[in-house]
Amino acid sequence: MGQALYRKYRSKSFSEVVGQEHITKTLEKALKNGKISHAYLFTGPRGVGKTSIARILAHAVNGLPYDETKPHLDIIEIDAASNRRIDEIRELRERVHSAPAAARYKVYIIDEVHMLTKEAFNALLKTLEEPPEHVIFILATTEAHKVPETIVSRTQRFAFKPITTERIVSHLQDIAHREKVNISDDALQLLAQHGGGSFRDSISLLDQVSSGNEKIDRHHVKVILGLVADEEIDSVITTVQLKNPRESLKLIDNLLSKSTPAQIAKQLADKVRALLLDEPAVADALRTLARELIEVPSSHDPAAALQLAILTASMPQPATASQKPSPEPQPASLPQPEPEIAPVKTKNQELTPERMVDDVIQKDIWMKTLAEIKKHHATLYGIARMATATVTNNDLHLSCEFPFHQKQLSDTKNLQIITDTVKRLSGDEYVVKVTLRATVPKRTSPKTETKPSSTIETISNIFGDAEVLES
Repeated sequence: MGQALYRKYRSKSFSEVVGQEHITKTLEKALKNGKISHAYLFTGPRGVGKTSIARILAHAVNGLPYDETKPHLDIIEIDAASNRRIDEIRELRERVHSAPAAARYKVYIIDEVHMLTKEAFNALLKTLEEPPEHVIFILATTEAHKVPETIVSRTQRFAFKPITTERIVSHLQDIAHREKVNISDDALQLLAQHGGGSFRDSISLLDQVSSGNEKIDRHHVKVILGLVADEEIDSVITTVQLKNPRESLKLIDNLLSKSTPAQIAKQLADKVRALLLDEPAVADALRTLARELIEVPSSHDPAAALQLAILTASMPQPATASQKPSPEPQPASLPQPEPEIAPVKTKNQELTPERMVDDVIQKDIWMKTLAEIKKHHATLYGIARMATATVTNNDLHLSCEFPFHQKQLSDTKNLQIITDTVKRLSGDEYVVKVTLRATVPKRTSPKTETKPSSTIETISNIFGDAEVLES
C-alpha cells in the first residue's frame, strides 16, 4: 500500500512550510538567537501546518534531524481529544520531572488542547507556571477561544493563517507534476476550493481523484466528490429570487438524488455568498437563506432542513411586508407581530392589538415564544411562524396549512421545545395541539386563483400525503 500524498509531502523543515512564513521566520530567528520559550500555542484552521511546525520545532530545539518514520523518545505527542481527563494530565505532570532520555529537551506536543476538561486545564496550568528547565510544551488548537486565558498568557502564541486558494493550487500543481498526475488547472482549482483553505484536505482530495491514469478534468472531480453542476445551483437560486416555491422544491428534490444535503447546502451557500458580495442589492430572501443553509449540516434532519430553507426563501412575500417593519417589543409600547407570522387567535377570533392587554394571552405569549425559539432553533422557528395560533383556556392550538409543517411541529422533540418555552415565558401549563387546517376559504377572484393553488398542490405532494388545500 502506497504512502498517502499528504504524509509524503508533509513539510520536514521550516523552509518547506508554505503559507506560514510569518511564523517560520520568527521561530528560526528565535532559535538562532537561543531564545527558546517553555511553552508555545499554535492556533488556526485545520490542515494549515500547526502539527507539522510543532514537530519541526521539537526536533530543531534538540538539534535532531526530522524523520517522522523514527519516533523519538523525548518528543511526545498527545491527542487531547482522547486524553482530556484530569488523570491523564496528572500523569503527564509526574512524567515531566524525569530528565530527557537522550535529547536536551523533553517536548510535549498536545494537539486539540481545547478538548481538555476544566480540571485538566487547571492541572496543566500548575505545570506551565513552574515548568522544569528541560521541558517544552507546544499546544495546538483549532478553537483558540476555548483555551482559558490563564493558559494562553503563559505561552508564546502564533496565529496560523488559512492558505489562499492560489497558494494551494500552486502547491497541488507541484505535487501533481512530481507524481505524474495528468490533471487540468481548473480541476486543481476546484480541489483547492473544496479543501477549504487546508493543505492537508486539498492534497488528500488530489490523492483521491488521481487513482487512474486518464486525464482528470473539472467534471471528473465533481463526479468523484459528489458535487452538483454549477448550472443546477444557479437554477435553484434563480427560482428562489423569482419566488417560485414549486420549481425550487422540484429542483432541490432532483439534487438530493445526486448528492448529500450538506454538500448541496454548502454549494448553495457559496453561491449566495458570492452573489451578496458582487450584488449588494440582492433580495433580502437570499440573506436569510444564507444563514439557514449554514445550519443544514448540523440539523437532525438535513434534507428536511434544506427543503424548508428553500421553501421559506422562495415563498412570495406580502406586498405590504416592506412597509410594516417589526420593532423589538418595548416595555412602554405594545409589540407588533412580524408580517410573515400568522395572527394569533383566541376563542376563535383574531387577537387584535386592542384586545391583547385584557385577553387570555397577556403580553403576547405566542409572539414571545416565537422570538425565543428563533434564538436557539432557527429551523423550528421557520415552521412555527407559519402556523396560526389559537388559545382556548390552557390549550394552544397550532393550525398548519401544509402537512409537512404539521409533521415537523408534531415531532416529539419540537413539541417539547414549544411546550417548555411557553411555560417558561407564561408561567402556565399549556397543552399544545397541532392540526392540519381543515378548510381554507376559496378566493373568488379568478386572477389570483391559479398560481397559489398550483404551488400548494406541489408542496403538499412533496411534503406529505394529504388532501390538497386550495388558498
